[in-house]
Amino acid sequence: MEKIIIEKEMVMDAPQSTLVGHTGPVYGVAFSPDRQTLASGSYDNTVRLWRVSDGAPLRTLEGHTDRVLSVAFSPDGQTLASGSADTTVRLWRVSDGALLHILVGYTDWVRSVAFSPNGQTLASGSDDTTVRLWRVSDGTLLSTLKGHTDWVRSVAFSPNGQTLASGSDDTTVRLWQVSDGTLLSTLKGHTDWVRSVAFSPDGQTLASGSTDGIVQLWWVAIGDRRRALRVKELVAPFWDDDTMDDDWGSVLSVAFSPNGHTLALGMGDGTVWLWCTRGDVHVRILVGHTGPVYSVAFSPDGQTLASGSWDKTVRLRQIDW
Repeated sequence: MEKIIIEKEMVMDAPQSTLVGHTGPVYGVAFSPDRQTLASGSYDNTVRLWRVSDGAPLRTLEGHTDRVLSVAFSPDGQTLASGSADTTVRLWRVSDGALLHILVGYTDWVRSVAFSPNGQTLASGSDDTTVRLWRVSDGTLLSTLKGHTDWVRSVAFSPNGQTLASGSDDTTVRLWQVSDGTLLSTLKGHTDWVRSVAFSPDGQTLASGSTDGIVQLWWVAIGDRRRALRVKELVAPFWDDDTMDDDWGSVLSVAFSPNGHTLALGMGDGTVWLWCTRGDVHVRILVGHTGPVYSVAFSPDGQTLASGSWDKTVRLRQIDW
């Protein structure tokens, strides 16, 4: 039986900064490849760029006409993608904030965007139940992947760029072959909405977080479950606060550290969990947000964790794992 160790840190002993400026909940955060810039997308319809070193605001990108739900930097750091409830994806030039392309065709909210490792393709997932692949250079639609029967909450490319994962409110995770859009496998095991998916750096493992309060780790090659962390079962006896609402055990966002040893979880109760995925279950719980944490992201060097929350803030924490 696995040994379970939980640490609850009321005050971080490492430097922490809070980025304030959005006037609505923050739904997406992403680091630039050089770690110098953080992007955040918000219900206030804007994307904001921040200097990571001191949290200073750099630029506000305006143009979306509804809430911004996801942001992603291209691998070369020159382009930023944003997905919005206005049913569009926008591509921006990072250096000056110029709008490069507006990708249209969806009939409902765009909840997630992700660049392929070579930066040539953008994937996006929508409430219209489809996943779309776009050519970044000119915004051309390459293919539409159909199969999900409910909202697509999250998309992620494998490190080699050959496989795309999508998580949906239909409770499944699907793996697609990028080259031709073939469905490779449907991963079943969650009993509620799949809110977030992320590949490990070696591409062998996929993590999925759900409102069922479970984080699943899957073997990508065989489409089978590898391990699970049952958050609700762990946290129920741990918290001494019996006033939590129904969302307290939901796993809203997941992200692997660059070395693959730690998985960050953004939780419905406003906490961020750090799960050491090697050996026994070792979890550190970070507090500070006052609303659900909808997005988490590690910096490329693994030393900083960003989290975006319903409380309209982004928090940057130094990570020593």
